[in-house]
Amino acid sequence: MDTKRIIVCLDTRHGELVKGVHFKDIQEIGDPAEYASRYEDQGADELVFLDIAATPEGKPTFLSAVERVCDRISIPLTVGGGIRTASDAEAALDAGATKVSIGTAAVKNPRLIEEVSAKFGKKSLVSAIDANRMSEDKWEVYVSGGRKPTGIEMVDWAKEVESRGAGEILYTGVHTDGTQEGYDLEGTRAIVEAVEVPVIASGGAGNLKHIEEAFTKGKADAALAASIFHYGTYTVREVKEYLQERGISVRL
Repeated sequence: MDTKRIIVCLDTRHGELVKGVHFKDIQEIGDPAEYASRYEDQGADELVFLDIAATPEGKPTFLSAVERVCDRISIPLTVGGGIRTASDAEAALDAGATKVSIGTAAVKNPRLIEEVSAKFGKKSLVSAIDANRMSEDKWEVYVSGGRKPTGIEMVDWAKEVESRGAGEILYTGVHTDGTQEGYDLEGTRAIVEAVEVPVIASGGAGNLKHIEEAFTKGKADAALAASIFHYGTYTVREVKEYLQERGISVRL
């Protein structure tokens, strides 16, 4: 049985930890380094640091905040937001990141996936796909922090990023993000069934059942959440104990 991962997302803006709904209504929460250390202590398998201001504002990733987080943790950290070139990826990895996540920049320049994958290895590259459900079996890729539609069909794009060298896919439902009403299970499963690389479910976790469903119905390899952890609804350990009781293999 494959061991499933629980990943905590640290959305940041100008170095501060924040959280929003549908990629909007952003509220500041605190220091990302302090929260990162807390989540490692609770048993998080990995963390994802997303600079949500970098892409919309055309700025580089806030690397000083990445460094502060890396100084406090030993678990893997993926860094995304503002990664537009192989040099940007290198800077994030040099700052301590284990992996980089590329979304908008890859849509604009798909060859970037190949460049980063060739230079740093597939395991260092996560393809971030944000998409909105358009019909029963169609999803459209969105960019710029979930703000701009692209006309690109999600499953086709997932296959393309895999073929170009992405080692993992982080899928966020634009329509479910921050709602705490559950992940886009159908969208997650559609990607899982189309690719061979691991898929992370993201966007919408509000309770323990939602995370369980990411694995049982969404077939994800990992589940990412933010609000339920930031606001103290559950600890990572509580989530893992719940999953283990239901026969889902996790690392305690």
